[in-house]
Parts: sequence; structure tokens; C-alpha cells
Amino acid sequence: MYQLQVENMSCGHCVGSVTKAVQGVDPQAQVQIDLASKRVTVESPAELGAISAAIVEAGFPVTSAQ
Repeated sequence: MYQLQVENMSCGHCVGSVTKAVQGVDPQAQVQIDLASKRVTVESPAELGAISAAIVEAGFPVTSAQ
């Protein structure tokens, strides 16, 4: 499981875009997003770097990931 801090998320559309980006890397990924804290939790065997890169490519800066 990964925890990422993702900026510029403010609405349901953002949640959908980030979820779609993560699931583009791993279609089976479980994605939970807390807009208030800008925290994205991902349950996936995919590499953290690939998930983070996909989110950034979708237009949402990742400020921390673990």
C-alpha cells in the first residue's frame, strides 16, 4: 500500500482523474482519495514510481510518496 500527497485536487472530477491515472498503470488498483487532506492511498503491486508518474502526467503534482 502506498500513501501519496497530491496537490491541486479539489473536486469529484479530480478524484476521477487521479483514479483513472492510477488504474491506467494497474487496472485492479484500489484507490482511496481524501480531498480534505489531499491524501491518495493506493493498494497495488505496481511500482510506486510508475503510479506517481501517472498522477503527475495527469496534471496533479505529487509532493510526497511512500
